[in-house]
Amino acid sequence: AALFGADDVAALRRSKAILEPRVNDILDVWYGFVGSKPFLLDQFTDRSTHQPDADYLAKVRVRFGQWILDSAEAQYDETWLRWQVEIGRRHHRVGKNKTDGANATALVPFSYLVPLAQPIVQTLRPFLEGTGEPSSVVDAMQDAWRKSVLLQVTLWSFPYIVEGDF
Repeated sequence: AALFGADDVAALRRSKAILEPRVNDILDVWYGFVGSKPFLLDQFTDRSTHQPDADYLAKVRVRFGQWILDSAEAQYDETWLRWQVEIGRRHHRVGKNKTDGANATALVPFSYLVPLAQPIVQTLRPFLEGTGEPSSVVDAMQDAWRKSVLLQVTLWSFPYIVEGDF
């Protein structure tokens, strides 16, 4: 349904060499975006202190960095699929906060999952462009990322969907 194919896998894998050395820079951009939106930062805010939970943010950052690399690796096997389901659980009340012992919101609202694909994919472009690759190659890598993120967010949605409707 997402028109994702072998060319997209190749484009994602090509992007890995470009993005891997810049993972922390990418995360700085993404965390800056989340930090600038109180409704997003609230997902990482301790409900008792009403302050962002730095420990929780740091632990999630490590996993988010690995997610970038895993996405660019494009190994769509059973291990990858199980991890996508787990990522969804960690956004939903069935698993939110449990891995890290956090005291943040108990649920990332479903209405945030899909729209966040846009800033994630859009903010990758300057990193992909900074290598001197032709614009057609950059376009292909960004398009592959768009499709991959869309597929992953769909899988993350599983806990939010009524059984039998997924």
